[in-house]
Amino acid sequence: MSSPFTVNGTVKTFGGSLLKLSHESTALGCKMALNVFLPATSASKIPVLFHLAGLTCTGDNGAEKGFFNHWAAKYGIAMVYPDTSPRGSNHPGEHDSWDFGSAAGFYIDATAEPWSSNYKMETYVTEELPTLLYQAYPALDSSRVSLTGHSMGGHGALSLFLKHPDLYKSASAFAPIANPINCPWGQKAFSGYLKSKEEWVKHDSTELLKSYKGDPLDIFITVGTADQFLLDGQLLVDNFVAAAKEVGREGEVVVKKCEGYDHSYYYVSSFSQDHVEHAAKHLGVL
Repeated sequence: MSSPFTVNGTVKTFGGSLLKLSHESTALGCKMALNVFLPATSASKIPVLFHLAGLTCTGDNGAEKGFFNHWAAKYGIAMVYPDTSPRGSNHPGEHDSWDFGSAAGFYIDATAEPWSSNYKMETYVTEELPTLLYQAYPALDSSRVSLTGHSMGGHGALSLFLKHPDLYKSASAFAPIANPINCPWGQKAFSGYLKSKEEWVKHDSTELLKSYKGDPLDIFITVGTADQFLLDGQLLVDNFVAAAKEVGREGEVVVKKCEGYDHSYYYVSSFSQDHVEHAAKHLGVL
């Protein structure tokens, strides 16, 4: 069976290979690019950690600047770096702002027109892309998968984990948009992508945590104390912590405050070890 992916480049790094891939997405109706890091390992099955990137980003940012591959290589973990939205759909207004439309898919399935035709990032990340990857690279272990993400991708990691706990062993987040229904970024995105305001809570990590009925959690979050978006009320990490306390899960959410760090990939790369090791523990390799 032929691979659904085109390999556009292979980069040797930390003993493994970073693959620059592209493929045609049925869910999104366009060609999508992504990065996959395959560690050098003798294991017959390789656990997988998805890294979801933030606003304005692509799958290149985490792969090239996040310093995840070093730690993934150490623990024999494959890294998957998807893109953040469909590309080139040319809906009216799609490219007009940096925090909505292109590069700002918010890891949800849109229900409002015209976005509902192809802005289906939740389906892409949780269903289509994993299915294609496990078909093309059978050494990837579909039973051992974790999520991490930065900013909008932190929202994605937390919300997708809480919505699909059967798919993932763990979730962690760098400076996540943790309560999007109450911040400008989330309100702009949800009002555009979703048909009604009643749908918003279905994609908000803080609200999802309040209604979560599953097994005990072990969610790990880092955030810089000098993060301007934290200070401006875009992240609302404290609301997520308060929700955990409200439902008796305060011990299941750990937040590490990173003194003096901002929102950039200088911060992400400084704490990628913590996040890979959090996943490694749940994936059974640490």
